[in-house]
Amino acid sequence: MPDLLTPRDAAEAAVLSECWDAVLSYADLCTAGSTAANDLAREAFALGTREARAADEATRHGAGRRASRLPRIPQLLTAVRATAAVWESRGQGHRLDPDLRLWLHSDKAARYAGPPLRRPVALRGLRDMQEADATLLWLAEVEALPPRAVARRQGLDPYAATEQLNQVRGLFRDRCHRAHLDTPMDQECSSYVRLLDAVTRSPVAETPEDLSRHLATCVECAEAAACLRLHGGGLPAALAQGVIGWGGLAYLERRRRAAEVRMGAGPLPEPTQPPGDPATGRARTVRNSLVLAAVLVSGLALAASLVPGDGDSAARGDRPADSAPVTGPDVEAPPSAAPRPSPSAPSPDSSARPVSATESPLAEPSADREPAGGERAEPEPQGTPSATAPGGSGGESGAYCTAAYRLDNQWQDGFQATVTVVPTEALTSWQVAWTYSDGQRVGQMWDASAAQSGPAVTASAADYNRSVPADGSLSFGFLGTWQGQNTAPRALTLNGHTCAVS
Repeated sequence: MPDLLTPRDAAEAAVLSECWDAVLSYADLCTAGSTAANDLAREAFALGTREARAADEATRHGAGRRASRLPRIPQLLTAVRATAAVWESRGQGHRLDPDLRLWLHSDKAARYAGPPLRRPVALRGLRDMQEADATLLWLAEVEALPPRAVARRQGLDPYAATEQLNQVRGLFRDRCHRAHLDTPMDQECSSYVRLLDAVTRSPVAETPEDLSRHLATCVECAEAAACLRLHGGGLPAALAQGVIGWGGLAYLERRRRAAEVRMGAGPLPEPTQPPGDPATGRARTVRNSLVLAAVLVSGLALAASLVPGDGDSAARGDRPADSAPVTGPDVEAPPSAAPRPSPSAPSPDSSARPVSATESPLAEPSADREPAGGERAEPEPQGTPSATAPGGSGGESGAYCTAAYRLDNQWQDGFQATVTVVPTEALTSWQVAWTYSDGQRVGQMWDASAAQSGPAVTASAADYNRSVPADGSLSFGFLGTWQGQNTAPRALTLNGHTCAVS
């Protein structure tokens, strides 16, 4: 355990044990290395602990209603963001993520320190709830814990946890609706308040065209709509982005993965059978019998599939040594498609090598790295004229822009990446495009809007970052999925111009 403030009592020690993983996860997103992440997490945890102590002291010695505040985990996450701002102000910004540094100097960051009625609706709505209810909502929606795990952590009845969570969601919606009404609005926003409330209450109601256009241009009304619409699965993102701010979606994905890993370590213990409910016991017995029968049938099917037949010589490895390599599990490639062996070709295992988060994804595979004594020997693709080959005098690579595709994080079937492009000319709008070679799919994207058709991906500028000065930079990040391999794209274009890869 890192060197943190010494807990004063068992309650603070429990907070340290339960919240440190979440704080470190967000601090890792905010920094440029593991050492900086640990330092930022320690400082933020100390700041959050001091703020909690001061709030408890003020409540103990004051009179009246307890001051509203966030639950412990989101309160510590906002302390990470505040500590990062302190680092930036005192000359330690080089230890932070470059995108976070840009965000800290933007109007988005100013909203969190500005007038309370101008802060995000989700932040105000969560702060206005009872702490136990707000904690239940955060653990279930953002930390992605199943209802039984939340019930065990909060000391609730596991059989009533789902119903109580639904009630808490409704309370959060009411608080957000009230916060939206309290927000200073112009006449256009005020005219849509009742319609927005009615549309978001119904899971089948369609959004009128005029309201849809308004939500596309009004940030505050769009945030309120995300918090008021409890159906559709958008509540976790609305909470994470509204409360945390920068990196909210990436943190949400990390916590979902962490919850899956925890659940994969072993099932949660079944809640104790309540007395006087024999029907539940009979249902469990029937369920266990069905599971046992399914296991037996699966075992018989597996044994049958392992019995050798007349037509499975390829599966047993009986294929002649000079036959063509296969392109799929049971399909052989035609002889003309079989590549000739080359002494510089990578080994079959090189394509399955895991990608390190610290390794440049745009670097060549290990077998293609430049030799020790000279320039890199890179074979020219067939059918490519030498004038347009990389480095040739006929291409425009490097004349218009440079680009970097960075793999920030990767897990079993997902990844997070950042694209940074530096144009040599000033831009009033931009589109960055690339093509994947391994079937990757782009999911959530921030600081740009994504469109994908097959392997081709296009990222378009957001309203607030369309203009880019000459030799300035534009950057956006996204989450994606992959299977088999996760090779980085070998070329990126800016407004149709090929960029030099840095």
